[in-house]
Amino acid sequence: MADPALRRRDRSMDLLNQILAEPLDPDYARVAARPGPRPRMRLALLGVAVACGVMFAAGSVQSTRSAPALAVEREQLLARVADQQAQQESLREQISATTAEVARLRDESLGQDTSARALQSAIAAAEADAAAVAVTGPGMVVVVDDAPGSTGPDDGRIIDVDLQMLVNGLWSSGAEAVSINGYRLSALTAIRGAGDAITVDYRSLTTPYRVEAIGDPGQLPSRFAESTGGQWWTFVRQNYDVDVDISVADELQLAADPTLALRRARLAGSGPS
Repeated sequence: MADPALRRRDRSMDLLNQILAEPLDPDYARVAARPGPRPRMRLALLGVAVACGVMFAAGSVQSTRSAPALAVEREQLLARVADQQAQQESLREQISATTAEVARLRDESLGQDTSARALQSAIAAAEADAAAVAVTGPGMVVVVDDAPGSTGPDDGRIIDVDLQMLVNGLWSSGAEAVSINGYRLSALTAIRGAGDAITVDYRSLTTPYRVEAIGDPGQLPSRFAESTGGQWWTFVRQNYDVDVDISVADELQLAADPTLALRRARLAGSGPS
């Protein structure tokens, strides 16, 4: 009688030989041998691929054809913006000329007696405080710029709040008149953010921001450094690597604010309106 251990080894060898002889399961082989719709499936996939290619090609051609038209529209829009800005500057110049003419006629009508001269002095002081006339005098200049490579406020881009703190710090330190990039500021001026830009009375500013303040050059810088605005900018400069340059000037010329408009008036001696 054969040894049972030999029979178990023989059976295991039979299984190994069967696996080597038929690596593919018979069920898979039978399914693969059945006639089916595989050719149709291949044709369908080929059709889908061709359709996708045609769609992508059509989209590319359409984008290529529309690119010149978009470029033309962009150039036309830029030209319109430039034209409107030129008209705006022309109107500001007309306003300045008309304001000067009004001041001349007013001085002529007041005369030159003592009371008239006192009234003219009071009007001149009020106009200077309201940024209605151009002013000249010594003062302080602060030039600030974004940190190199900045893309937003978190990595060193200057925002509207920074300029607001800078201007308020100058006012509180004794500045008599302030301008940003040549735009005169008054008590009614708004400094706001518009997307990535900063606007002064809806006029966009570009970096670097040059802030000019007329005041005592011997005291204005030190007072500003001690003010809330100065402390704010010390923090910004130390933590965000923005560029800040502070200097004094013997003479600054600040133009009038052309956006001022008469909001309320009353006759002299008639009391509050």
